[in-house]
Amino acid sequence: MDFLRPASWEEALAAKAEHPTAVPLSGGTDVMVEINFDHRRPEYLLDLNRIELLREWEVGEENVRLGASVPYTQIMENLRAELPGLALASHTVASPQIRNRGGVGGNLGTASPAGDAHPALLAAGAEVEVESVRGSRFIPIDEFYTGVKRNALQPDELIKTVHIKKADGPQQYSKVGTRNAMVIAVCAFGLALHPETRTVRTGIGSAAPTPIRAKEAEAFLNAALEEGGFWDNGKIITPAIAKQFADLCSAAANPIDDVRGTAKYRRHAVGIMARRQLGWTWEQYRGAGRTLEGAA
Repeated sequence: MDFLRPASWEEALAAKAEHPTAVPLSGGTDVMVEINFDHRRPEYLLDLNRIELLREWEVGEENVRLGASVPYTQIMENLRAELPGLALASHTVASPQIRNRGGVGGNLGTASPAGDAHPALLAAGAEVEVESVRGSRFIPIDEFYTGVKRNALQPDELIKTVHIKKADGPQQYSKVGTRNAMVIAVCAFGLALHPETRTVRTGIGSAAPTPIRAKEAEAFLNAALEEGGFWDNGKIITPAIAKQFADLCSAAANPIDDVRGTAKYRRHAVGIMARRQLGWTWEQYRGAGRTLEGAA
């Protein structure tokens, strides 16, 4: 196994073009586990830790530009207001030591359905900027996951930046695990309210072959909120609406039985998390977070 250690982004792209099978390494949270247990033996490792560009972030007027290797600790400490859902997800990642090294780019590159960042990125509607010596392109998060631990990257491409719209409404995230820390999610759920467009988005992790959205649940809730005038009048969402939303989120899951939990339990837990997060986010919206004209 050869170790490639470029000193610049341009060198990294050139190395990936020359060695398309090279496995990028930054935090190493997933890659090193697979290597240590001899589950994977790549011909080349591409160390990206010298690339400062990947550890930078920028808050713009509308979006956050998040480098692929920005550690979860930095997201928690510096981007809680702009990216509340992702900050909550970052809190659930492993241990402080791993949060100091791991970043969103690793979750995206591995594309494991159990990756902690995926539900928050889906709910926020992120875009992934990837680049090669041929140029750069933006991949909507909904199109990024293509199969079990597979993504839309071409062999010569590297993840550069994740572009995420700054939160314009409340966001939530929760994760079910067998303990409180250092645990792979049995299932996870993220929810974001987008008052500017009067829409909601969801994200489900570890309950399908890929991270997914509960699109039928979103469509139902979008229609119910609009038809009932909830965005304007700020009324409490009725139990019937909350239950239907939760049931549709549960139905969107396509989980399996494994050592961490049964498919039946995962579906049930997704529904519980969806109902609770809807209650939490809507209470935030009804409170200090409501900024729409005419809101009571």
